[in-house]
Parts: sequence; structure tokens; C-alpha cells
Amino acid sequence: MIWRKLEGEPLKRDILVEVEEALKAEKGNNVKVCIGSDSQVKAEITEFATAIVFLREGRGGFVFVKKYVSEHKFSIKERMIQEVSDSVQSAYEICPLLDKYNTQLEVHADINTDPNFKSNVAFKEAMGYILGMGYTFKAKPDAFASTYCAGKVVS
Repeated sequence: MIWRKLEGEPLKRDILVEVEEALKAEKGNNVKVCIGSDSQVKAEITEFATAIVFLREGRGGFVFVKKYVSEHKFSIKERMIQEVSDSVQSAYEICPLLDKYNTQLEVHADINTDPNFKSNVAFKEAMGYILGMGYTFKAKPDAFASTYCAGKVVS
């Protein structure tokens, strides 16, 4: 899985180097990092994408994304938890850098808070997983990193 910019350009260096360079470049700006994943079932495969979103307060932002494909047949709950797992794994990997640069982190889950939606079957587990890891949790409609950024990659 190769990380790339949202526009499609592959990152030339390891994701940890790219994240640290981005944080160094943003020194002095109020930056928050949001991580989210989304998936899309397409015939016999499921595409997953994870987005690391860098938000500059009042100044826009930028995104790094990665995508992979699975041939596994997921239940809706299993797929939602896989998305959350992908996000938490990325958060865990970059968290030491965020701590080093005193950068706020949110983990976004593409799970609806409304029980009338299918994705809600994994809401409690997803929230527990993310909060249990010590991260700030956001779900729909506030989970833009997963819903919009990662969602754009798999749609």
C-alpha cells in the first residue's frame, strides 16, 4: 500500500517521514490531524481507504491517503470494524510524531449515530475501540476524514 496525496501523486518517502516533514512545515500554525477510513463493496471485492487529514485553522488543509483491496466477504459490522482498525493502526503509527509536535488528533469512524442506518450496528464497538486507545472519537455527521476524504478514494 503506497501512501499518496489526495490528488493522486505518490509520496516519495515513508509515511512517517512525510508526516514529520508536514508537521515541521506547519510549525506556528494551529494544526489538527484527523484520521478516517472508508470502504466500498464492488462485486467480488471490497476497497478500503484511509485518510490522514491535516487541518490548518482558518487556512485549509491537505490529505495523505492509501488504498487496498480485499477479496474477503465482510458482514456490515465486520467491515465497519475493519475501517476503524485501519484508522487506529495509522493513528498508532503516527501518534509519537503528533505528541512530539503537540498536535491534536481525532479518529473518525464512517458510522452513523442514527440506529436506522446499517452502519450503526458497529457504533458501540467502534467508539469503544477508538476511545479505549485514548483517541478522540468522531462519527457521522462529524467524521469528514472517513466520510469525505477516504470516501472519495473508494467511490
